[in-house]
This record gives sequence, structure tokens and C-alpha cells, in this order.
Amino acid sequence: MEIIIGIKHVPRELTVQSPQSAEDLRAAVEAALAQPDGVLSLTDEHDRTTMVPVSAIGFVQIAPEGLRRVGFGAL
Repeated sequence: MEIIIGIKHVPRELTVQSPQSAEDLRAAVEAALAQPDGVLSLTDEHDRTTMVPVSAIGFVQIAPEGLRRVGFGAL
């Protein structure tokens, strides 16, 4: 699964490819957001851990892999 995190005051998004299911990722995000001083901790496909303070999160998108399309054409 692909998870995209928008960081406040940062123009670029953070993208993590995770082996976890959408339900597991959603539960992890909701648990982190429930803590005012929490940290969202995600592990990617290569066992690298990304940690983002909840206070810095602007938005979170969870999308299945393969949905990004490149180029111009009919959908």
C-alpha cells in the first residue's frame, strides 16, 4: 500500500510504500492522531522506519499501489 503524508509548512509530500494492509495503516494513523503529542511511525517495504510527529501532519492519504497514472489520455 502507498501512504502519502502532507507535512505542514513543507511543499512536498512524504510517500511510503508499506507492506501493511489499508486497514492496518488506517488503524496506525488513527491511533497516532488520537495522541496529542503522538508520533506516526511507519515501516516501509525495506524495513526502514519513518516517524512523523502528529503535530506536523497536514493530511494522510492511503491508496493501493498501481493507481498512479503517468501521461495524458482517457481514464
